Amino acid sequence: MSVHFEERSGVIPCKTAWGSWYQTMEEVFIEVNVPLGTSAKEVKCNIGSKQIELHVKGQQIFKGKLLGSTVGDEATWTLEDKKLIRIVLMKTNREAGNCWQSLLEGEYAADPWVQDQMQRKLTLERFQREVWSISSADI
Repeated sequence: MSVHFEERSGVIPCKTAWGSWYQTMEEVFIEVNVPLGTSAKEVKCNIGSKQIELHVKGQQIFKGKLLGSTVGDEATWTLEDKKLIRIVLMKTNREAGNCWQSLLEGEYAADPWVQDQMQRKLTLERFQREVWSISSADI
């Protein structure tokens, strides 16, 4: 359902110096722009349930405590086209009210407008899921 919802509603990204991050009710997505030609061997990504650390070519991109807890063993990262790292984190709290204000504690906070748009999107996602589950039950 999440993919279908994303296709219809778009994403509300929080821009950063290294790329952006955005969220759904269930997941947090991090997109990091890296130099063209970067190989997977040059990427060191450590993800725990409450912390994350990313180094590319020996340079620290970010490191810190995640704003919310995640399912550590369900996190993934991929290197796409040797120029983009995509990290997917599964939230442990998947309620619409669990809208992260920032990626890490004290870092990469969404500005008030972006935060409002993220919260609206999660509320819409919850509403669409409830309507979908009610209409599916009627079938």
